[in-house]
Amino acid sequence: MSLTFASFVTEFWENQLVEHERQHVFLVLVGFIGSFAFIRMSTRLMRSPKVPWWPGSVSTGGVHVHHLVFGIIAMMIAGTLAFAAAGHSPTMEICALLFGIGMGLTIDEFALWVYLDDVYWAEEGRSSIDATVIAAGAIGLVVLGVNPFDLGDGSEGVPAVLASAALLGLCVGICFFKGRRLHGIIGFFLFPIALYGACRIGKPDSAWARRRYGKRNPKKQLKAEERFHPGRRTDRFKEAFRDIIGGKPSEGLEAVKDEALAATREAGEATREAGEEVRQKAEKLTHPEDRRKD
Repeated sequence: MSLTFASFVTEFWENQLVEHERQHVFLVLVGFIGSFAFIRMSTRLMRSPKVPWWPGSVSTGGVHVHHLVFGIIAMMIAGTLAFAAAGHSPTMEICALLFGIGMGLTIDEFALWVYLDDVYWAEEGRSSIDATVIAAGAIGLVVLGVNPFDLGDGSEGVPAVLASAALLGLCVGICFFKGRRLHGIIGFFLFPIALYGACRIGKPDSAWARRRYGKRNPKKQLKAEERFHPGRRTDRFKEAFRDIIGGKPSEGLEAVKDEALAATREAGEATREAGEEVRQKAEKLTHPEDRRKD
């Protein structure tokens, strides 16, 4: 059984990856998914009272160090070493894996990029999971050989190639304006998806809806609200998926609240102790005769 599996892995590596020069992107994907899965598991275990022995977050001098810092450092090191390696193996493979690990640690705090606030356990923090899924899907498509920059062999002519690229960019842009980010990302690699998203109705809170729906076109606005109504099946599936990957925001916020209360109690006790010490010193200074009696 083990020999069969090893043979399958070797054949997959040589025939599907190395032969098509996709092994480095594959290692980026492996490092990306692995580090994201580990850090998500770690942050959830940190908040769990059932696993008190799991190490907590990193802090230095009272300053919390987010794990995206380590991700950025890992990507900087991997990128620099990759330039120095100049394509030589196995340094390039190591750099690709390290770069993927850095990506996973960094994108897990994607919400911090956007909101510039520690919303990891808040509802806004769930955008990190969405960004991870989209990024993993895009990298996976590259591993499968989908290349949006492959413009053919030039036999179609430069005008045709430029027109195709412009049409792709237009459709992807419309997808993003309509709030259909997933269609835009996947459509960047698969044009029919971008075309489908561009032709469909936009989300009611999107930039496209603010400019083209609303009072200008109330029927379209109503149709968009009916299409993307709260509690629709797709949203319920997304929420359940986010709960599985990142945990429920309420659980994380409850844990953060408990930590804050504990820290407040500790600070209060320390303040009372310090106040008592100051009071005793003040009494000794204001009543020196008591000190002489002692």
